Amino acid sequence: MSRVPTPPPPGEMSSGPVAESWCYTQVKVVKFSYMWTINNFSFCREEMGEVLKSSTFSSGPNDKMKWCLRVNPKGLDDESKDYLSLYLLLVSCPKSEVRAKFKFSLLNAKREETKAMESQRAYRFVQGKDWGFKKFIRRDFLLDEANGLLPDDKLTLFCEVSVVQDSVNISGQSNTNTLKVPECRLAEDLGNLWETTRFTDCSFYVGGQEFKAHKSVLAARSPVFNAMFEHEMEESKK
Repeated sequence: MSRVPTPPPPGEMSSGPVAESWCYTQVKVVKFSYMWTINNFSFCREEMGEVLKSSTFSSGPNDKMKWCLRVNPKGLDDESKDYLSLYLLLVSCPKSEVRAKFKFSLLNAKREETKAMESQRAYRFVQGKDWGFKKFIRRDFLLDEANGLLPDDKLTLFCEVSVVQDSVNISGQSNTNTLKVPECRLAEDLGNLWETTRFTDCSFYVGGQEFKAHKSVLAARSPVFNAMFEHEMEESKK
């Protein structure tokens, strides 16, 4: 059994908002490859629709899911008779179905991958079901020695399979204490001080009317009052 990776702390997943709770879904994908060499390929006498099958393979010795490759050297039907058809077949499976992506390619004389074709999505396989390409490669192109795809008359097919396994959900609570900054009410609070005249320490007379105020607020908001109160303090010290 493979170990499920521990997800990163929620705060490290992105620079966006941090939630109090989170879930991390790990979709397990098992990847493996298989190489099939067909010797004396030009002597294959199979007619259109007839099949060559590889031996079975799997992702490992303990995997009960068995696969094989299926080749129609002269195509599957009239539409593909000028092509080699290539398919991935699910031979046996302990589950009712499985989803998998696959990629086929040929190995040339330099053992390089060429003429690769890949499924565009994960296909649904059931036991005995195959998916692939009816027109994988043209026969005349394949048999042309100048293309170097049949060194020593050997056709080498390379297949990569990605099988989707069960998904695992890991959930939890954020381990960071999110500080909620209260809404700023400074203007409202200062207004209340002015209206209630609490803790006032100076007065102004304007038009015969007295206005009580706070020196600290006036000094903080006005350089004129700040200088005036500063001078007043210096005078009182003398």
